Amino acid sequence: MELIVNGVSKQLDVRTLHELIAHYELLGKPIVAEVDGLILRNDQWTETVMRPGMRIELVHFVGGG
Repeated sequence: MELIVNGVSKQLDVRTLHELIAHYELLGKPIVAEVDGLILRNDQWTETVMRPGMRIELVHFVGGG
């Protein structure tokens, strides 16, 4: 299905936000997930069902110095 991920239209075969985050290999990393303007907690990822046209922003943090 078509999803807008970080501003880019993508064709992805995922059912939930959890699957989407796993697709991008971000599970277990400190990230913030926003879906259609709402920031979702980690415990909401598995119950958040993806629908065509959803806008998802995935922000992950990297350390450095």
